[in-house]
Amino acid sequence: MKFLLSFLFLFFLSTGAFSFENPKIRIDNFLIHKYEVTIKEFANYAEKNNYTTLAEKTGGGYEWGAGWEKRKGWNYKTPFGKKPESLLEPAVHLNRFESENYCKSIGGRLPTFDEWKSAAYKQSLPSTVFQLNKVYAYPSGDKAEKMNSQGILSYDKHVDVTTLPEGINGLVAMGGNVWEWIANSKGDESLTAGASWWYGGSKTKESGAQYKPSNFYAIYVGFRCAFDK
Repeated sequence: MKFLLSFLFLFFLSTGAFSFENPKIRIDNFLIHKYEVTIKEFANYAEKNNYTTLAEKTGGGYEWGAGWEKRKGWNYKTPFGKKPESLLEPAVHLNRFESENYCKSIGGRLPTFDEWKSAAYKQSLPSTVFQLNKVYAYPSGDKAEKMNSQGILSYDKHVDVTTLPEGINGLVAMGGNVWEWIANSKGDESLTAGASWWYGGSKTKESGAQYKPSNFYAIYVGFRCAFDK
């Protein structure tokens, strides 16, 4: 049965979302992914490297219920315990180290919080929507709008990254959809920023960033990569 499920997933992977690319957008002296890293991207990496995530090894990932509760069969392939609606949903149920290793495999790294803030809130590129060099309160601009957050788009789950609108610097879902792992750490914790669909828009501000255990993996947390060149 396990072999059959793996075969079906790989078939699904190979036949879906053919043309997707995750562009790198240059912000000052670094580049950053336009989109959160997707299931399709992480699955290609895992297949190539015969890699099994902790969520798979331990039987599932976490969701908040009466505290953090492990959900059987929840992992990046089946984020809610079943086949995802799209392979272009963000890859979740990955801890900081698993996310970081993926970025390294493609010549990147996790962004620092200074880089992430610059990309998310300061308009550094010419735009017909946002004012050049202005620092905004939200990744969507002056107002918390057009983000996958509670009370705004309110999907009540993360969604295909390509279905969400662009924000500051043409980046997508720097606010909402899923939290994103950041390189900054203190002790056994690493920073996450941007908030997830589970939170309201106020958490997408710079002040909403929060530390989580670096080895933590849950339905709410994904990542995107930064690059030096």
